[in-house]
Amino acid sequence: MIKGIFFDLGGTLCSYQNVPRVTIPLLNQAKENLDIKATAEDIKKSYQEATIQIAKVYSEKTYYLHENLFKDIFILFCKLLGGELKKETLTWYINAHREAVTNCLTLKENAFETPHSLQGKGLYLSIVSNIDNDMLEPILKNEGLHEYINHAISSEDVKSCKPDAKIFEEAIRLSSLATDTILFVGDSPEHDINGATNVGLKTVLISDNGMPPPLQAGKARVAPSFTINHLSDLIVIVEKENN
Repeated sequence: MIKGIFFDLGGTLCSYQNVPRVTIPLLNQAKENLDIKATAEDIKKSYQEATIQIAKVYSEKTYYLHENLFKDIFILFCKLLGGELKKETLTWYINAHREAVTNCLTLKENAFETPHSLQGKGLYLSIVSNIDNDMLEPILKNEGLHEYINHAISSEDVKSCKPDAKIFEEAIRLSSLATDTILFVGDSPEHDINGATNVGLKTVLISDNGMPPPLQAGKARVAPSFTINHLSDLIVIVEKENN
């Protein structure tokens, strides 16, 4: 019997599809601030390499602020390009990146309709996200998700980042539901599916329209209980599980 559904946010309810579109202009501006010569391919490769290296380092941490994660990626990106990073450039980038990503996340298809339908079936709905509060609150407010969610919990709230067990356990505690009655829906095999499985939750892996989830560190993955392409597919899963 499914009584509750926990949603990841980015890549699950909201799409990351627009993130590269807003990130590249910031990196190009950073190149100008660094006063270095670099091709578009240099910028792309350096940012990808910096992201891979820093993601591996941060995958060993049970908690971190995402502002620090993206700061360290940018610092390494500048180092790989051979630029001298000044404090004012770093401050500018962190603030500009936060604002750009917060504003570019868009709701996926049926991100309103599906929670509304599940809510109508009496299910408890929660958002459990690796995100800093200064990004989470504006996204929820801008997209109007508060209306359909019983509770939203961030990694900053509990000082725990998925796949660490603490953030899942706190979400379970707040729901007052038995572990085996909860589905966890996420796009990240490493953060969402591994973490939720380890605390005993059934899991649903959802695709972000073919876009790979960010910040994967290449760790071993467990198979999800279900795999879907669209949020509306959750309704079918719940109906089958509850009949």
